[in-house]
Amino acid sequence: MNPDSLKSLSPEELIFSHTPVLPQEVISGLAVRAGGHYLDATVGGGGHTRLILETAPDVKVTALDQDEDALAAAQKELAQFGDRVKFIHTNFAAFNYPPDSYDGILADLGVSSHHLDTPERGFSFRKEANLDMRMNQKQSLTAADVINHWSEADLVDIFFKYGEERLSRRIVRRIVEKRPFKTTTQLADTIASAVPAKYRHGRIHPATRVFQALRIAVNDELKVLETFLAKAPLALAPNGRLVIISFHSLEDRLVKHSLRDSPILQVVTKKPIIATEEEIIQNSRSRSAKLRIAQKVMSAEC
Repeated sequence: MNPDSLKSLSPEELIFSHTPVLPQEVISGLAVRAGGHYLDATVGGGGHTRLILETAPDVKVTALDQDEDALAAAQKELAQFGDRVKFIHTNFAAFNYPPDSYDGILADLGVSSHHLDTPERGFSFRKEANLDMRMNQKQSLTAADVINHWSEADLVDIFFKYGEERLSRRIVRRIVEKRPFKTTTQLADTIASAVPAKYRHGRIHPATRVFQALRIAVNDELKVLETFLAKAPLALAPNGRLVIISFHSLEDRLVKHSLRDSPILQVVTKKPIIATEEEIIQNSRSRSAKLRIAQKVMSAEC
């Protein structure tokens, strides 16, 4: 990332959540060792990378993120470690993975607390904002483009497939009637009006699954994850560890099957590791986190 672009960001843009999910489980899963080189494929605010750097002496981390705000915050958070951490602005699917290079690779998937807590990014329907949802703000496609211009059939498909929304047809009919939409709250209110009354006051807001589906579609998250899962194991050194945290069943299913089916990985976690009740109280985002670990069992040449 260009250091000049970091300097141009305002203090508000540098505010980013640093609370890492499943912190001790990640460090144990990576088996961090002195002098090791690790890849944090989704550095976010730098919380996990800080733990890795503090665990053993002379550890180095290559830190990726497609969100420039995240990289700016992480660079500020981790400034004390100097050249022990290298920052790269990229999506983890587009990264050029050097073979047999890392003692461990970490990916903390999905939307961050920062994204949800920053209304203008358009990920949440709790406060009014433009329908955006881009993790990489340099890409052109936004949630507004999807919701206002994609066909009825395509919207039904993504809401059902990515949001597992059983009422997708009913919701999409109402959306098509009412579009165009400009804001998150306009869309959320329309979704709520489309579902039976008993769903409007349930455990989760009726717009939750639709917003998840939109976010996945805008950022092509599942395709990106598939690409990462194909590339990352080859970049592990022999006996290197791959540690992945997912937050919904679609991600976890992909991770589970990819680790199990890889010819060069051995699954370490037969069942996913989940947060303790104590951590959930301290960090509500950890409630849905599932951590899976695999170890490279042969070199790329085998």
